[in-house]
Amino acid sequence: MLPARHTTRVLALASLFFASLAAGAQTVKVAFIDVLSGPFALAGQGSLQQLREVVQQLNARSGPNAPKFEIVPFDGKGSTQESANALKAASDQGIRYITQGGGSGVAFALVDALNKLAEREPDKAALFLNYSAMDPGLTNDRCSFWHFRFYPSSEMKIEALTTYLTKRPDIKKVYLLNQNYTHGQQVSKASREYLARKRPDIQIVGDDFIPIALVRDFAPVIAKIKASGADTVITSNWGSDLTLLFKSARDFGLEINYFTMNANNPGTPAQLGAWGADKVGVIWNWGHNAPTPELDQIYVAYKKKYNEDFIFASHWFSMNMLLSAMREAKSVDPKAVAFALEGMRHKSPVGELEMRKTDHQLQAPLFLGIWAKQGSKGVKHDAENTGYGFRSEVVWDAYVSSQPTSCQMKRPAR
Repeated sequence: MLPARHTTRVLALASLFFASLAAGAQTVKVAFIDVLSGPFALAGQGSLQQLREVVQQLNARSGPNAPKFEIVPFDGKGSTQESANALKAASDQGIRYITQGGGSGVAFALVDALNKLAEREPDKAALFLNYSAMDPGLTNDRCSFWHFRFYPSSEMKIEALTTYLTKRPDIKKVYLLNQNYTHGQQVSKASREYLARKRPDIQIVGDDFIPIALVRDFAPVIAKIKASGADTVITSNWGSDLTLLFKSARDFGLEINYFTMNANNPGTPAQLGAWGADKVGVIWNWGHNAPTPELDQIYVAYKKKYNEDFIFASHWFSMNMLLSAMREAKSVDPKAVAFALEGMRHKSPVGELEMRKTDHQLQAPLFLGIWAKQGSKGVKHDAENTGYGFRSEVVWDAYVSSQPTSCQMKRPAR
């Protein structure tokens, strides 16, 4: 039995915590550090708006005794140095939660900075809620206690895609096209390895890298793909590097398959139109025509409010699981919340989610969407008012895409 004095102290601390919540004193600021200017700004601005909408809805329904979230935007400009500066500015303002997703190179820089911050100034330690940076290294050799990924890694996406390709004997020649940075290089590597294991008959007829955000005319790239005889392109391009690729492919009339990781991102569906029907696919953690009634309602309400498509389901996952972890920890301290978050299972609109304890990689279903005309089978909602949308071609359970990890997590003392 605990001494009466100790028991009284514990009860007093708990009472203070819940009293402060009831008094409305707990506003938790989350720094959104991402691309808000330049050629990729459309994706970052759309993500910010959707995060704010998720937070607004969560705050409204979470009750008076729950922490309330406030999103504070910082323009990282897609630069590791600018993003590190933004992190320092956020830390100086007392912000101890950050979120980012636009670029794995930036994500690595933020993880390194957060590790140093936690080591040198543990009272300023902060949690990184990664909503879409996909490099596998973030949950393998460079995993961190302070980093949690709420989106599938590139290897998870390629695992799912290559599983799908085992049922597509018509696909025989694949061209790999990726941006020349860590994420694109990992997609190329995984595509080669997984296709060799599952579809050794497929020929890789091209494996090219482009400088990120620098190519303005993709016509020479499209001509090279055409000359290779490829019937399929696999690309992890995003932002203007994907929209301009599709514009050139459409203008050229290159009628082959395109499997992407980002064709649903803001601005990209508008490039597809009738040309992209039944040839452009996207692998993501949700689809706006997926059989998920709760997210369907969010999608419809968001589009009615903003005339834009809701696509960042990972914002729903991260903020809802963050709130649950705070409730479990009875604290908003990042270290206590991290210990509550790792290993957590959470019911979501797409099914049960698990934040894997060993590497802080979310385990969740994956979806393959194929661009098709609105009103055709499985296409209730269109994208960007084009009259076309992504039908839910395949839904994979979490175990299908789950990957082993080499993470050796270093945890702080409780």
